[in-house]
Amino acid sequence: MSLSRGALIAVSAATVAACGGNQNMFNPHGPAARSIATLGWWLFAVCGAVYVLVLLTALWAVARRWQVSDDAPAKLQTLARSVTGATVITAIILIGFTVASVVAGRGLTSPSGPGAVTVDVIGHQWWWEFQYRDVTPSDFVTSPNELHVPVGVPVRLQASSRDVIHSFWVPNLHGKRDLIPGLSTETWIEADTAGIYRGQCAEFCGVQHARMAFVIVAEPMSAFLEWIAHQRMPAAEPAAGDARRGFDVFQRSTCITCHTIRGTRAGSRIGPELTHVGSRLMIGAGTLPNTRASLVEWVANPHSVKPGVRMPPTPLAAADRDAVVTYLRSLR
Repeated sequence: MSLSRGALIAVSAATVAACGGNQNMFNPHGPAARSIATLGWWLFAVCGAVYVLVLLTALWAVARRWQVSDDAPAKLQTLARSVTGATVITAIILIGFTVASVVAGRGLTSPSGPGAVTVDVIGHQWWWEFQYRDVTPSDFVTSPNELHVPVGVPVRLQASSRDVIHSFWVPNLHGKRDLIPGLSTETWIEADTAGIYRGQCAEFCGVQHARMAFVIVAEPMSAFLEWIAHQRMPAAEPAAGDARRGFDVFQRSTCITCHTIRGTRAGSRIGPELTHVGSRLMIGAGTLPNTRASLVEWVANPHSVKPGVRMPPTPLAAADRDAVVTYLRSLR
């Protein structure tokens, strides 16, 4: 990892941990998000102007005193023309918004250029699985709760769900896309600038819906290719020390019944893959920063952090638990 990329991720990770990330549809960082933001600003501006005009007209009508001339035929005709004109203007505004929405929506369905990367997005209760596939099975990479994309390149997303309806939403990059069990839906994202963007599930999916978040790491193509090449590597087996003890404890514990660490006999796909868990920014689907203290708390009893999560408490002695955490943090 280059120094500049490492510094970028460190600073961005601190930002994500401190304030939850910049999650604002009116701060677009991609072509699809700009289209949505532009339409949103026009909606606010026009509807705000209409609201103010209607409010002022209502105040004028309340404050104005009745006059005998108000019942004159000429006055009534003027009022009728005013109401008709207002109705026509309202219809024109609604038609304009309809046309603008259709035009903006067409631009959101497919990228302007060919997608260089295709990622499978799989929703689980309550975490995300991002799968990068290649022509050879050995190049398969999965990155739970952390989606890496190259800057300036459209990334196609094939979305599905393993249990209930979820919704993939990154306000800074695109609108939301529902994940339907048994169906595959498609969307795309593109980031203009390098950085880390926060996403989340936007469809209520159960007790921990609010803590089903993820991060998107947008980086130059060279850094992305470096990351994907590193992710394809199996985990290194520690030689000695606490990391080795943690490796041994992990291999003989119930952890291997749910998780995969490539290069070891842990090969279950029930929970998130842990091959390179030590390099991730967050744990628990955006619930905690990936620090030693957070990992200790999570391994000991994830329900104290995220009640209802599928992962059960791990009944380990304190020394064994600390060794496992040391081992997990070594998986870079």
